Amino acid sequence: MHIRTDLAHLLKNKKARIISIHGGHHFCRRMGVMGLREGQIVEVISRQPLRGPITISVGNCKMTIGRGMAHRILVEEL
Repeated sequence: MHIRTDLAHLLKNKKARIISIHGGHHFCRRMGVMGLREGQIVEVISRQPLRGPITISVGNCKMTIGRGMAHRILVEEL
C-alpha cells in the first residue's frame, strides 16, 4: 500500500512519485519548467525548520522550493 500525501509532509530521505500538481496555469507551467511533472520521482534532501523551504532531488537536479509550493504537489510515497 502506497501512502499519498503532499510533498511538504514527505520525510527526509524518502522518495515519492508525483501524482498531481494543484494550482493555476502559471503555477503548473512553472513546476513543469522546473522538472516537476506527474510521474516524476522526487526525494526530499533536507527540510528547514519553522516552515522553511524544502530541498528536493529530481533526476540529477537538486532544487529548493517553498512549503507553500510543496503543499500543492500531491505525491505517493515509494
